[in-house]
Amino acid sequence: MNGPKIAKIDQSKLRENVYESLRDAFTRGEFAPGDRVNLRGLADQLGTSMTPVREAVRRLVAEGALIDTPSRTLMVPPFDARRMQDLKKARLALEVIVLDQAMDRMDDEALTEMEAILSAPKRPDRTSPDLQQNYDFHFCLYRRSQSEVLLPLIEALWLQYGAYLNLIIHDQKASRMDEHKHHHEIVKALRDDDRRAAKAALTRDIERSFRVIIPVNALGVTR
Repeated sequence: MNGPKIAKIDQSKLRENVYESLRDAFTRGEFAPGDRVNLRGLADQLGTSMTPVREAVRRLVAEGALIDTPSRTLMVPPFDARRMQDLKKARLALEVIVLDQAMDRMDDEALTEMEAILSAPKRPDRTSPDLQQNYDFHFCLYRRSQSEVLLPLIEALWLQYGAYLNLIIHDQKASRMDEHKHHHEIVKALRDDDRRAAKAALTRDIERSFRVIIPVNALGVTR
């Protein structure tokens, strides 16, 4: 069956695992802006009944990953250049703060884990950036902050940003990227305890992904 890759769930924690599996798929860019979502199709892929899928979808609507249209069709929010710009600004603001907090708790164990994520072999059939690897790297870093307030906000931003990631990884420019260039810069800055360099590298990493697709806003001005 073709379509988004969604992991089957552990039946012992049905409701939460259905939600987590769908949330993970949205965060990794399995859905593109404007995609229509069919509850039966999701339930079949997850190997579960419709009820926990409905509950998970309601949560995803509340979190902005899906919209419930007037015709009762579930849809990923369509491409919106202004919304994309807002997501970029929010990510830059919050992720730089969390990076700063994470540096206060950084140790060799965390740095080694981050380096191991970056050095994991790339699948030979893969030509686009590995979004799971990208997610693992960033949140390995961010979780060192131990921020109970900011981490959920960042996760919510990544959830909404996932649809734009889908567009980015299918753009030809993405295949020519050195996807870990700025990640390695971040790790080096962390090892050197250089906050300014770490924040600058993170900023470059976030901004680069948004530049892959250059949106045109409603006024026709290219960013």
